Amino acid sequence: MTATLAPDAPELLSPDAQIVRDFLDASMKPDPEKAATYMSDDVVITFTDGAKYDHPSGTTAFNAARYKWVKKKFGQFDVAPGKTETVVYSVGTLYGEWPDGTPFDGNRYVDRFVIRNGKIVKMDVWNESAERILIRQGTRA
Repeated sequence: MTATLAPDAPELLSPDAQIVRDFLDASMKPDPEKAATYMSDDVVITFTDGAKYDHPSGTTAFNAARYKWVKKKFGQFDVAPGKTETVVYSVGTLYGEWPDGTPFDGNRYVDRFVIRNGKIVKMDVWNESAERILIRQGTRA
């Protein structure tokens, strides 16, 4: 069973989707230490470049090198509960500024989370930033 939940109605979020929402809110501050409280000690985070991290500080450092700043506009949370774990997808867009201060908006993202025993154990991240960077440099992605 999959449920799609609107991000602007937090009272309707399932407990697992709320964990993801709270994690993402902390990540966007950015507060990697607070974000880590929503993750298991053995979490595996696979980021857009295929790099793997075991703490949100790794993704915070990656983002600091790629963007002047970046935030998420939540579109929806798709929740697929299982017997021992739940998969939650957060789908939306990124907005912010490139390192040179040029603003951007509408950069699609999908984050996939696996929740087990109330903690994020796996996170996979995809977005269009690399394609947008190529286009800014005059290369069609």
